[in-house]
Amino acid sequence: MTAPLTHGESFSHITVGTSDMERSVRFYDAVLAPLGLFKAKSFKAAAGYGPKDFSGINLPFWILRPRDRQPASAGNGVTVAFTVPARAAVDAFHAAALANGGSCEGPPGIREHYHADYYGAYVRDPDGNKICAVCHAKVDG
Repeated sequence: MTAPLTHGESFSHITVGTSDMERSVRFYDAVLAPLGLFKAKSFKAAAGYGPKDFSGINLPFWILRPRDRQPASAGNGVTVAFTVPARAAVDAFHAAALANGGSCEGPPGIREHYHADYYGAYVRDPDGNKICAVCHAKVDG
């Protein structure tokens, strides 16, 4: 019997597609920095992001050109959400997204329908992928 997965170990990595790698790298470099994630690997058709001290096997977040060479498309109902410890990071994420070609899908604020302390912001990247930054803390840490 294998050990059950713990919080934070439930996935290997997440990828989102792009049709314009240079544009997407500029967007994610700016948007993920306030969340403490930085580009650690870059290839012609992909870029991987993680925390500066990441020592795992695979970076947790990737942007890439689809393997089938067709235009990237966003999934209907798909959201990639990044947890952050402070609400200020949510605000910075949202501002960076709008300043770098993203569009607003929900401004920073409390979402009580999730829980009383859910503070999040939702954006679309230039390829239409929906991403979110969320802080679950009552007060900023």
